[in-house]
Amino acid sequence: METHFPNVESSETRVAVDRILADLRTLARDAEELLNATAGDASEKASAARARLSAALEKAWGTCSDLQEQGLTAARAAARKADDAIRARPYESIGIAFGAGLLLGVLLKRK
Repeated sequence: METHFPNVESSETRVAVDRILADLRTLARDAEELLNATAGDASEKASAARARLSAALEKAWGTCSDLQEQGLTAARAAARKADDAIRARPYESIGIAFGAGLLLGVLLKRK
């Protein structure tokens, strides 16, 4: 019996998206701190730079929320696929779960 798992590549993609999200959040927080630190500078160049940084910051937070929403949508779709697979082959699913539990129990007992 051969099974094809098309979501294997998407799990790697999800890890990359999570890393990008974390980096984007860190960047946005640092940018907010920079905006707050330079709030007292009244020069024209500083004002223009703060305006550009503020616009970029809003865009970054929007991107963060979009990526999070896509992640939730992908998780829901994966859960639906798993549910469909289990309902289509309940006995095979029980056997696989039993085997995985048995293997995990043996490995944990050895340590």
